Amino acid sequence: MDIIPRTIDAERTAKRGRRSRKQRESAPKQKNLNDKNAKRYLIQLGNGNFGAGDLHVSCTYSNEYLPETVEQAEREVKNFLRRIEYRRNKSGLSALKYILVTEYKKDEAGKFIKRIHHHIIMNGGLSRDEVESIWSKQVKGQGRQSLGFVNADRIQPNKNGIEALCRYITKDPQGKKRWSSSRNLKRPVSRTNDFRYSLMRVKKMAADPAYGKLMLEKMYPKYEISKVESKYYELTGWHIYVKMWLRPAVRQE
Repeated sequence: MDIIPRTIDAERTAKRGRRSRKQRESAPKQKNLNDKNAKRYLIQLGNGNFGAGDLHVSCTYSNEYLPETVEQAEREVKNFLRRIEYRRNKSGLSALKYILVTEYKKDEAGKFIKRIHHHIIMNGGLSRDEVESIWSKQVKGQGRQSLGFVNADRIQPNKNGIEALCRYITKDPQGKKRWSSSRNLKRPVSRTNDFRYSLMRVKKMAADPAYGKLMLEKMYPKYEISKVESKYYELTGWHIYVKMWLRPAVRQE
């Protein structure tokens, strides 16, 4: 949750006592995960759709099948996902859900100086061995050949869900990352609560973190407040960023 102050004009015209309807967050337009907002959106997307029993699959290429372009690599991995979808359908499983991150780095001449590879978070159901075996292609006269090293790991979430995994696959080791996802994922939502956070209240929360955490716990009793951060911007003032989790007992109701 973000608590961001309104402008002075918005403060004057805000409708007190009302809150907006939930709105689905718009995915960042760019495909590049070097952008901070894109990384944050992907973390929210991962936590909202994946957990224990799902898979993190890392796919690399051998020298023989190393793509020459990013576009060629993405065609290859999309074919892999289509084969996964086919196998799921054949096994009577639910539709494939995934987040795909393609990572690479090029020099000024356009040559790869960091080997292109993929990270995929996908829903479980197929065995790890079966998923790994599908990272292959039919080669004339040679049968099915592995495209390279592939590893499927069971996701093990902690109190922060799969945030650590999402941060790992979106880290920026001086390279580029492109991402995409299946259309059947639950998207993050937002809601404006103008009546709850006046400028004075936001300032007080920023000045006294203990007060801010206590106030949020009273306002949202069904949630565990795990992190409260404040940051000051010259143009808009204090912004407060809150990480909160629905309590397990509430999830089971």
